[in-house]
Amino acid sequence: MKILQELSHYRISRYFKLLFVIVDIILLNLATLLSSLARFGNLDKLLSKEERTISLLAILIWIALLLQNDSNRSIRVEPIEKILWRTIKKIVIHAAVVSIFVVYLKYEEISRLRMVYFYMIFFGILMISRFLSMKLLKYIRAQGYNFKTFIIVGANQSGERIRKVLAKDLTYGYRFLGFFDKGENLTAIDPALIVGQFENIERFVIDKKIDEMYVALHIENIQIINELIRICEQNMVRIKFIPDFEQYTKASKVEVSFYENIPVLMFRTEPLEYASNRVVKKVFDILFSSLVILFIFPWLFPIIMLIIKLESPGPIFFKQERSGRDNETFMCFKFRSMYVNTLAHNKQAEKGDSRITKFGAFIRKTSIDELPQFFNVFWGDMSVVGPRPHMINLAKEYSDLINNYLVRQYAKPGITGWAQVNGFRGETKVLSDMENRVAYDIWYIENWSFLLDLRIIVKTMINIFKGEENAY
Repeated sequence: MKILQELSHYRISRYFKLLFVIVDIILLNLATLLSSLARFGNLDKLLSKEERTISLLAILIWIALLLQNDSNRSIRVEPIEKILWRTIKKIVIHAAVVSIFVVYLKYEEISRLRMVYFYMIFFGILMISRFLSMKLLKYIRAQGYNFKTFIIVGANQSGERIRKVLAKDLTYGYRFLGFFDKGENLTAIDPALIVGQFENIERFVIDKKIDEMYVALHIENIQIINELIRICEQNMVRIKFIPDFEQYTKASKVEVSFYENIPVLMFRTEPLEYASNRVVKKVFDILFSSLVILFIFPWLFPIIMLIIKLESPGPIFFKQERSGRDNETFMCFKFRSMYVNTLAHNKQAEKGDSRITKFGAFIRKTSIDELPQFFNVFWGDMSVVGPRPHMINLAKEYSDLINNYLVRQYAKPGITGWAQVNGFRGETKVLSDMENRVAYDIWYIENWSFLLDLRIIVKTMINIFKGEENAY
């Protein structure tokens, strides 16, 4: 504990970025050594000119990637999933650049298998180091060290939200010291949390040695805001602003972009609007659908098609126009699970629906009827994961009833989706069923990540084997 007490007097976070780079370079070299031992059983191969050149190149590229966009930053309130995804992207870029150099320079002595071992080991020890460093920092902060003190100016809902985020967990390393406001009609905040009015701020900042100030005031208080900026800059306090976006939108997430030096408020975040994310999702869709088509269809399709034909007359596949991305229509394919009927394109399937065949009930329950949609994915009309595509007439009906219904059409429709794995699938008996489904679909669009897609796929597989109440 004495060591922690001594270290608490220093701003170690100032040197964190440098320490981050040094540790990563040590881990990179360790991965190089371990990969050589795994591949060859010794380190002799690493002494060649080609290996030494590539090793040096690997170090320089990794340093460049760490410095790019400040990716070696330390964010106190950051989940491990975000760190994991950021690390994966850096590893993939690093491997691609190094591979290009190996091929371009025609380095035949470089073992491709050793490189595979290297990246597997490097990724593993990187994530272990990230996890352990987070645990260490959380332990230190839980003991009362490495804290940043902060106050909030503006005792309102925006201020209360940021307080709850920063103060809900001591391991984040923030210590809340109070609200400041003018003291009129403050009903949204516990009065015990308000420690003063605007004129008391400067003395409080000096006496308590505040680290950060969060300002949650409306822009109409420009004179007060300018005075707060003066106070913070004269006392080396970092000032941060909580924009009052609610005057524009009730969205839980917004995005600010800059057109040259002009800030532009976007109604919601859309990760799939970034080309790199679309490429990742597209590549995954093609690979995943190709594997299903090549390894599952050849043996499973003939069995399903034969049973469908034997059970009832009619086509094997059920084709239906559905609404897709940007509300454009496409032809969606399924295995036919009903007797041929005139209501198929206008009426949703209901529980105990007499139109459904016996085998149809089984393939609907297990989602096998959706398998032909992997062709839709391969052709680019759909994605493996996304909002489920609805019938044209259903989409038109609900777009009139639910204001934000068409927001779900910003993304490609999917074979499975965030709404489905959270229980919102099948028949929509009342309007609230569709409203909940739309809410989950929009959340997915605003929070997309590759790891989220994988999570949805895993949950879908679990639900298929476990069985779902709404699957009929």
